[in-house]
Amino acid sequence: MPAHDPQPSESAPSPYVFPPPLPASVPLAGSAARLPVHRIYCVGRNYAAHAREMGFSGREAPFFFMKPADAVLPPGADGTSVLPYPSQTAELHHEVELVVAIGRGGSRIPVAQAMEHVWGYGVGLDMTRRDLQAQMKQQGRPWCIAKGFDASAPVGPLTAAAEAGALDRAAIWLRVNGEERQRSDLGHMIWSVAEIISHLSTAWTLQPGDLVFTGTPEGVGAVQRGDLLEAGVEGLAPLRVQVA
Repeated sequence: MPAHDPQPSESAPSPYVFPPPLPASVPLAGSAARLPVHRIYCVGRNYAAHAREMGFSGREAPFFFMKPADAVLPPGADGTSVLPYPSQTAELHHEVELVVAIGRGGSRIPVAQAMEHVWGYGVGLDMTRRDLQAQMKQQGRPWCIAKGFDASAPVGPLTAAAEAGALDRAAIWLRVNGEERQRSDLGHMIWSVAEIISHLSTAWTLQPGDLVFTGTPEGVGAVQRGDLLEAGVEGLAPLRVQVA
């Protein structure tokens, strides 16, 4: 007698109480592929001139803060990101930065090997609720509310490291409504990309998909609803952000 064909079993129930969201991601320049974002690390005061304008000086050891992965704001279909003006602030500031995408994880990475862990680069904006940051500092409280709000990390399309080439010296700039606000050179960073990765990996185990914002040059300032921000790093895809 022929064996009885088993009936298809019903799908196993999901182990989650509700469907998990898709991971945050950033597009790649010239490709339909996307890089999933694991974590967002940011380096504070990594340009001497910016440190001075914020009331600090000297080459201090690098320090870091974080933004949620889903704070990333990728470009829209027309290439422009739309940034909703956030709540609880009247002083939303722009900070243009080189963003480094990690492609290979690791911990306690030596400076000499750090660049082997880089997948590629992009242009980013570390948007900051400056008034809230000042209030939190005065009260001795954490200032996550000033840095880690929704859509606080616009990032342009990423370029693979092999295509971008050496970025130890390259112009970095930001314009608001066509008026230049920030301009410097990556060579003015206090800590290099390799040094940042090495320091960062002593405190956290880096993972593929981590994004590292490497600090902003001088010229940070406020933006208003309706402003158009255009940011760039020489050799990388530009970033356009419309403040809604």
